[in-house]
Amino acid sequence: MLLKEEKTAIMTEYATHEGDTGSPEVQIAVLTKRINDLTAHMKANPKDFHSNRGLLKMVGRRRNLLGYLQKKDIERYRAIIKKLGLRK
Repeated sequence: MLLKEEKTAIMTEYATHEGDTGSPEVQIAVLTKRINDLTAHMKANPKDFHSNRGLLKMVGRRRNLLGYLQKKDIERYRAIIKKLGLRK
């Protein structure tokens, strides 16, 4: 579970301007943190199918946001990919 302090720290790190909470970069960073936490949970609890569905929905949402950012501004897309270490 993502704590409020962790979420605000992520928002301030990836914000494009002061008070930014909804830009694609911030949303992708928050989703990535939640996906990483849930992936660790799934490794310990492989039969938790409800959480697995939530994980897949989050991955799909992040993928859509990445696709949007790639179409809008390729440089911002490349920067967020590199910063989060998503693509190999």
